[in-house]
Amino acid sequence: MNARKKLLLVNPVNRQFLGFVGDPSTSYMPPGLGIIAALTPDHWDIELIDESFEEFTLRDADLVGLTAFTANAPRAYEIAAMCREKGIYTVMGGIHASMITEEVVNYVDTVIAGEAETAWPVFLSDFEAGRQKPLYHGGITPVDKIPHVRRDIYKYPYVYDLIQTARGCPMGCDFCSVTQLCGKQYRERDVDDVLDEMEKTTRPLLFIVDDHLVNNNKNGRERAIRLFKGMVDRGIKKLWFGQASINFADDEEVLYWAAKSGCTLILLGIEAESPEALADAKKRLNLKRGVDSYQEAFRRIHKYGIAILGAMIFGMESDGRDELIARRDYILRSGMDAVQSSIMTPLPGTGLFYRMQAENKIVLNNFPEDWKYYHFMYATTGTSRLTREELQATMKELWLSMYNKTNIRKMMFKTIRRTRNLKAAYWVYGTNHNYGRIVLVDMLHDGPGGLTRNMEWSSGKRSFYLRFTDQVLRILYLISWNKMVERFRGRITLY
Repeated sequence: MNARKKLLLVNPVNRQFLGFVGDPSTSYMPPGLGIIAALTPDHWDIELIDESFEEFTLRDADLVGLTAFTANAPRAYEIAAMCREKGIYTVMGGIHASMITEEVVNYVDTVIAGEAETAWPVFLSDFEAGRQKPLYHGGITPVDKIPHVRRDIYKYPYVYDLIQTARGCPMGCDFCSVTQLCGKQYRERDVDDVLDEMEKTTRPLLFIVDDHLVNNNKNGRERAIRLFKGMVDRGIKKLWFGQASINFADDEEVLYWAAKSGCTLILLGIEAESPEALADAKKRLNLKRGVDSYQEAFRRIHKYGIAILGAMIFGMESDGRDELIARRDYILRSGMDAVQSSIMTPLPGTGLFYRMQAENKIVLNNFPEDWKYYHFMYATTGTSRLTREELQATMKELWLSMYNKTNIRKMMFKTIRRTRNLKAAYWVYGTNHNYGRIVLVDMLHDGPGGLTRNMEWSSGKRSFYLRFTDQVLRILYLISWNKMVERFRGRITLY
């Protein structure tokens, strides 16, 4: 019989920029660590420490496993140093460890690069035998080897269950490292296996984390219909959102069953409204279809009561101030219901990073210390027409114009008109508040010029528009939104 051992799994968080951890409804469980737990033998006791909810402190363990996005890597290294000083063995995997392995090996005892399903059992066997190596390559996992996430480790009050139905992305966008990590081939899990895992979820909301929810071909659309129809047939009653490309709107049967199965919000990778900016990002699908196709896609999605969270990037290499303002103006008139507006960031492993590094264009390049700025809300480089400082200052101005209370509320009322779905309206209303708090976090204070967490000025008289529409929102809470508040536990009432 094997002696019992202790595995501590840690999800580090950048302590200087809390970002999505500022609201419990945006603190997502780390599914990769749930897969590691599922692959670990029963004689290991497993504990998860998620710094979205509690700061890491040293405790007894035989092994500490870490994962990290790039902006959280310096914090992961701090935790690893604390553990190694006490003689606790450390291992790190995830996107950053896979994209810049040559750095990470200097800060932990073992690195697992690539997908973990085949590498983790080998490493763990070696560790128990005392013959562990500094580096293991997992490569690309056969789709039938992907286990169900082990969900009993998630002790924190997450609002969402996360599930992945497929891996890989054929898009190969210049700024994204998903294709480098997971490959170009779209690897689809068996639909019944996905539905079996969905039936194990217990939280009121579901986030389907596939990077490309509906593959861009007939088989992909048919699979999506089987998945969404299966959710309905099995009575999996969840409100859910996912991530997709613009082709999500191509097939109205896909949209019908998506909405029927509970899809209320979909993140679309729009990125930009001009061919020049899309060319900068190598966003080939959007370029091929043309920016004029966006409006029809939005209209179709809205027709089925689904709201649109548009992902938009500012700071493309050809962007000047006028282009940034034009992108903001497009967002406000486009039909997007909520906006994820980020600054172009050259993440390691991407074509963008290697090109800009070779051209000596990355300004914040004191690595690994400067990785803490690589969270998409801080300019790490300039453009061909703006310095880094000019880009950052312009973005603060534009964020204020998009995420102020009046505009957030106007966007919400437009969502009601477009979708006729009060649940979708609540979701986007909260989402825009959350993004506003994230990008304008340095303005959240009670002093002059400060903002409240409700994205209103801390001082000064409220406008007639806000005071009048307060009454409308009270009615919305009475007839619908109070039930949504129960689903989004931890989110404050938004007036």
